[in-house]
Amino acid sequence: ARAPVAFFASQTGSSTLAPADSETMALVPPGEDIEAALEALAEALKTPARVATTSAAASPGAIAEDAPLNAEVLARVLAGVMPEEAIVSDESITLGLYAYDYCSSAKPHDWLCLTGGAIGQGLPLATGAAIACRDRRVIALQADGSALYTVQALWTQARENLDVTNVILNNGAYQILNLEMMRAGMNHAGAAARDLFDLQRPGIDFTQLAAGFGVPARRVASARDLADALRLSFSTPGPFLIEAMFR
Repeated sequence: ARAPVAFFASQTGSSTLAPADSETMALVPPGEDIEAALEALAEALKTPARVATTSAAASPGAIAEDAPLNAEVLARVLAGVMPEEAIVSDESITLGLYAYDYCSSAKPHDWLCLTGGAIGQGLPLATGAAIACRDRRVIALQADGSALYTVQALWTQARENLDVTNVILNNGAYQILNLEMMRAGMNHAGAAARDLFDLQRPGIDFTQLAAGFGVPARRVASARDLADALRLSFSTPGPFLIEAMFR
Protein backbone atom coordinates (compact mmCIF):
# COMPACT_ATOMS: atom_id res chain seq x y z
CA ALA A 1 0.00 0.00 0.00
CA ARG A 2 1.02 3.59 -0.39
CA ALA A 3 1.84 5.75 2.61
CA PRO A 4 -1.35 6.50 4.59
CA VAL A 5 -3.10 9.85 4.22
CA ALA A 6 -6.05 11.46 5.96
CA PHE A 7 -9.62 10.57 4.94
CA PHE A 8 -10.19 14.07 3.52
CA ALA A 9 -7.66 16.76 2.64
CA SER A 10 -7.48 19.83 4.85
CA GLN A 11 -6.27 23.32 4.04
CA THR A 12 -5.33 23.90 7.68
CA GLY A 13 -3.31 20.78 8.35
CA SER A 14 -1.20 18.07 6.78
CA SER A 15 -2.91 15.25 4.90
CA THR A 16 0.01 12.93 5.71
CA LEU A 17 -0.55 10.87 8.85
CA ALA A 18 3.08 9.89 9.46
CA PRO A 19 5.41 12.42 11.11
CA ALA A 20 7.29 14.63 8.67
CA ASP A 21 10.70 13.24 9.71
CA SER A 22 9.68 9.58 9.35
CA GLU A 23 10.80 7.28 6.55
CA THR A 24 8.29 5.05 4.76
CA MET A 25 9.61 1.79 3.35
CA ALA A 26 7.88 -0.68 1.03
CA LEU A 27 8.07 -4.22 2.37
CA VAL A 28 7.35 -5.75 -1.04
CA PRO A 29 6.58 -4.26 -4.45
CA PRO A 30 3.06 -4.59 -5.91
CA GLY A 31 2.24 -8.08 -7.13
CA GLU A 32 4.63 -9.90 -4.81
CA ASP A 33 3.73 -12.44 -2.10
CA ILE A 34 2.60 -10.15 0.73
CA GLU A 35 1.71 -12.96 3.15
CA ALA A 36 5.12 -14.60 2.81
CA ALA A 37 6.81 -11.24 3.32
CA LEU A 38 4.84 -10.58 6.50
CA GLU A 39 5.68 -14.04 7.84
CA ALA A 40 9.37 -13.44 7.10
CA LEU A 41 9.17 -10.07 8.86
CA ALA A 42 7.55 -11.71 11.90
CA GLU A 43 10.32 -14.30 11.98
CA ALA A 44 13.02 -11.62 11.74
CA LEU A 45 11.43 -9.71 14.61
CA LYS A 46 10.96 -12.93 16.61
CA THR A 47 7.23 -12.33 16.96
CA PRO A 48 4.38 -14.79 16.34
CA ALA A 49 3.37 -14.93 12.68
CA ARG A 50 -0.26 -15.32 13.68
CA VAL A 51 -2.05 -13.96 16.73
CA ALA A 52 -5.55 -14.31 18.10
CA THR A 53 -7.72 -11.33 17.20
CA THR A 54 -10.49 -11.91 19.73
CA SER A 55 -10.39 -9.71 22.80
CA ALA A 56 -12.73 -9.02 25.67
CA ALA A 57 -13.20 -5.46 24.42
CA ALA A 58 -14.39 -6.71 21.06
CA SER A 59 -16.74 -9.36 22.38
CA PRO A 60 -20.37 -8.83 21.25
CA GLY A 61 -21.65 -9.37 24.77
CA ALA A 62 -25.23 -9.08 25.96
CA ILE A 63 -27.43 -6.27 24.69
CA ALA A 64 -30.85 -5.23 25.92
CA GLU A 65 -33.30 -6.34 23.24
CA ASP A 66 -35.11 -2.99 23.25
CA ALA A 67 -31.87 -0.98 23.11
CA PRO A 68 -32.15 1.80 20.50
CA LEU A 69 -29.67 1.66 17.67
CA ASN A 70 -26.35 3.41 17.95
CA ALA A 71 -22.88 2.66 16.57
CA GLU A 72 -21.96 0.25 19.37
CA VAL A 73 -25.30 -1.62 19.32
CA LEU A 74 -25.01 -2.05 15.56
CA ALA A 75 -21.50 -3.47 15.91
CA ARG A 76 -22.41 -5.87 18.72
CA VAL A 77 -25.50 -7.20 16.94
CA LEU A 78 -23.67 -7.71 13.67
CA ALA A 79 -20.77 -9.49 15.36
CA GLY A 80 -23.19 -11.80 17.15
CA VAL A 81 -25.22 -12.94 14.13
CA MET A 82 -22.82 -12.69 11.17
CA PRO A 83 -22.72 -15.99 9.23
CA GLU A 84 -19.46 -17.79 8.57
CA GLU A 85 -17.56 -16.74 5.42
CA ALA A 86 -19.61 -13.57 5.00
CA ILE A 87 -18.18 -10.70 2.95
CA VAL A 88 -18.67 -7.23 4.41
CA SER A 89 -18.68 -4.16 2.15
CA ASP A 90 -18.16 -1.30 4.58
CA GLU A 91 -19.29 2.22 3.69
CA SER A 92 -20.85 2.78 7.09
CA ILE A 93 -18.80 5.95 7.74
CA THR A 94 -19.62 7.53 11.12
CA LEU A 95 -22.13 4.92 12.29
CA GLY A 96 -19.75 2.01 11.69
CA LEU A 97 -17.06 3.27 14.04
CA TYR A 98 -17.00 0.08 16.14
CA ALA A 99 -18.07 -2.52 13.58
CA TYR A 100 -14.61 -3.61 12.44
CA ASP A 101 -13.26 -4.05 15.99
CA TYR A 102 -16.29 -5.90 17.35
CA CYS A 103 -16.48 -8.19 14.32
CA SER A 104 -12.91 -9.33 14.96
CA SER A 105 -14.56 -11.77 17.37
CA ALA A 106 -17.19 -12.89 14.84
CA LYS A 107 -17.07 -16.00 12.65
CA PRO A 108 -14.43 -15.97 9.89
CA HIS A 109 -15.26 -13.40 7.19
CA ASP A 110 -13.73 -10.94 4.73
CA TRP A 111 -13.92 -7.17 5.16
CA LEU A 112 -13.85 -4.78 2.19
CA CYS A 113 -13.01 -1.26 3.36
CA LEU A 114 -13.87 2.09 1.87
CA THR A 115 -11.15 3.37 -0.47
CA GLY A 116 -10.26 6.84 0.72
CA GLY A 117 -13.02 9.41 0.78
CA ALA A 118 -14.85 8.11 -2.28
CA ILE A 119 -18.63 8.31 -1.90
CA GLY A 120 -21.01 5.64 -3.21
CA GLN A 121 -18.67 2.67 -3.40
CA GLY A 122 -20.48 0.40 -0.96
CA LEU A 123 -23.53 -0.91 -2.84
CA PRO A 124 -21.76 -1.59 -6.17
CA LEU A 125 -18.86 -3.18 -4.28
CA ALA A 126 -21.27 -5.51 -2.48
CA THR A 127 -22.96 -6.31 -5.79
CA GLY A 128 -19.65 -7.22 -7.41
CA ALA A 129 -18.61 -9.34 -4.43
CA ALA A 130 -21.88 -11.28 -4.61
CA ILE A 131 -21.39 -11.94 -8.34
CA ALA A 132 -17.83 -13.12 -7.72
CA CYS A 133 -18.71 -15.32 -4.70
CA ARG A 134 -22.14 -16.81 -5.32
CA ASP A 135 -21.83 -19.21 -2.38
CA ARG A 136 -21.27 -16.51 0.27
CA ARG A 137 -23.55 -13.97 1.93
CA VAL A 138 -22.51 -10.36 1.35
CA ILE A 139 -23.35 -7.68 3.93
CA ALA A 140 -23.31 -4.03 2.82
CA LEU A 141 -22.97 -1.61 5.73
CA GLN A 142 -24.12 1.53 3.95
CA ALA A 143 -24.57 5.11 5.16
CA ASP A 144 -27.78 6.74 3.98
CA GLY A 145 -26.26 9.74 2.23
CA SER A 146 -23.67 7.79 0.26
CA ALA A 147 -26.28 5.15 -0.64
CA LEU A 148 -28.06 7.74 -2.78
CA TYR A 149 -25.09 7.97 -5.13
CA THR A 150 -25.44 4.37 -6.36
CA VAL A 151 -28.81 3.11 -5.07
CA GLN A 152 -29.56 1.61 -8.52
CA ALA A 153 -27.24 -1.25 -7.51
CA LEU A 154 -30.31 -2.68 -5.75
CA TRP A 155 -31.93 -3.27 -9.15
CA THR A 156 -28.89 -5.25 -10.31
CA GLN A 157 -29.01 -7.31 -7.12
CA ALA A 158 -32.68 -8.13 -7.75
CA ARG A 159 -32.15 -8.85 -11.43
CA GLU A 160 -29.26 -11.23 -10.72
CA ASN A 161 -30.83 -12.65 -7.51
CA LEU A 162 -27.69 -11.88 -5.50
CA ASP A 163 -27.36 -12.82 -1.84
CA VAL A 164 -26.73 -9.33 -0.46
CA THR A 165 -27.96 -7.98 2.86
CA ASN A 166 -28.00 -4.19 2.48
CA VAL A 167 -28.02 -2.44 5.87
CA ILE A 168 -28.82 1.25 5.32
CA LEU A 169 -27.72 3.24 8.37
CA ASN A 170 -30.21 6.08 8.40
CA ASN A 171 -29.40 9.07 10.60
CA GLY A 172 -30.92 11.56 8.19
CA ALA A 173 -27.70 13.49 7.57
CA TYR A 174 -24.33 13.65 5.88
CA GLN A 175 -22.78 13.41 9.34
CA ILE A 176 -19.25 12.84 8.04
CA LEU A 177 -19.29 16.35 6.52
CA ASN A 178 -20.17 17.85 9.89
CA LEU A 179 -17.20 16.05 11.42
CA GLU A 180 -14.86 17.18 8.67
CA MET A 181 -15.95 20.79 9.13
CA MET A 182 -15.03 20.48 12.80
CA ARG A 183 -11.64 19.00 11.87
CA ALA A 184 -11.08 22.01 9.63
CA GLY A 185 -11.78 24.32 12.58
CA MET A 186 -15.31 25.37 11.56
CA ASN A 187 -17.17 24.49 14.74
CA HIS A 188 -20.12 26.84 14.30
CA ALA A 189 -21.77 26.08 10.97
CA GLY A 190 -24.53 28.46 9.99
CA ALA A 191 -28.09 27.51 9.10
CA ALA A 192 -27.34 27.32 5.37
CA ALA A 193 -24.43 24.92 5.88
CA ARG A 194 -26.40 22.73 8.29
CA ASP A 195 -29.26 22.55 5.81
CA LEU A 196 -26.92 21.26 3.10
CA PHE A 197 -26.00 18.26 5.28
CA ASP A 198 -29.59 17.45 6.25
CA LEU A 199 -31.49 14.57 4.59
CA GLN A 200 -34.83 14.99 6.36
CA ARG A 201 -36.60 17.61 4.24
CA PRO A 202 -38.15 15.44 2.92
CA GLY A 203 -37.17 12.26 4.72
CA ILE A 204 -36.04 9.33 2.56
CA ASP A 205 -37.84 5.99 2.87
CA PHE A 206 -35.32 3.37 1.80
CA THR A 207 -37.81 0.54 2.24
CA GLN A 208 -39.98 2.06 -0.48
CA LEU A 209 -36.95 2.67 -2.67
CA ALA A 210 -35.97 -0.98 -2.25
CA ALA A 211 -39.45 -2.16 -3.13
CA GLY A 212 -39.32 -0.06 -6.28
CA PHE A 213 -36.15 -1.87 -7.32
CA GLY A 214 -37.63 -5.29 -6.50
CA VAL A 215 -35.82 -5.88 -3.20
CA PRO A 216 -37.73 -6.90 -0.03
CA ALA A 217 -37.06 -4.57 2.88
CA ARG A 218 -37.69 -4.01 6.57
CA ARG A 219 -37.24 -0.97 8.82
CA VAL A 220 -35.79 -1.49 12.34
CA ALA A 221 -34.95 0.74 15.29
CA SER A 222 -33.88 -1.62 18.12
CA ALA A 223 -31.24 -4.28 18.77
CA ARG A 224 -33.80 -7.10 18.74
CA ASP A 225 -35.43 -6.00 15.49
CA LEU A 226 -32.05 -5.56 13.80
CA ALA A 227 -30.92 -9.04 14.86
CA ASP A 228 -34.20 -10.58 13.67
CA ALA A 229 -34.01 -8.78 10.32
CA LEU A 230 -30.39 -9.81 9.79
CA ARG A 231 -31.16 -13.47 10.51
CA LEU A 232 -34.16 -13.35 8.17
CA SER A 233 -32.04 -11.89 5.38
CA PHE A 234 -29.28 -14.48 5.86
CA SER A 235 -31.80 -17.32 5.53
CA THR A 236 -33.60 -15.83 2.52
CA PRO A 237 -32.04 -16.30 -0.94
CA GLY A 238 -31.54 -13.13 -2.95
CA PRO A 239 -31.13 -9.50 -1.88
CA PHE A 240 -32.66 -7.91 1.20
CA LEU A 241 -32.58 -4.35 2.57
CA ILE A 242 -32.68 -3.38 6.23
CA GLU A 243 -33.22 0.31 7.00
CA ALA A 244 -31.68 0.82 10.45
CA MET A 245 -33.04 3.99 12.02
CA PHE A 246 -30.60 5.96 14.18
CA ARG A 247 -32.80 9.02 14.77
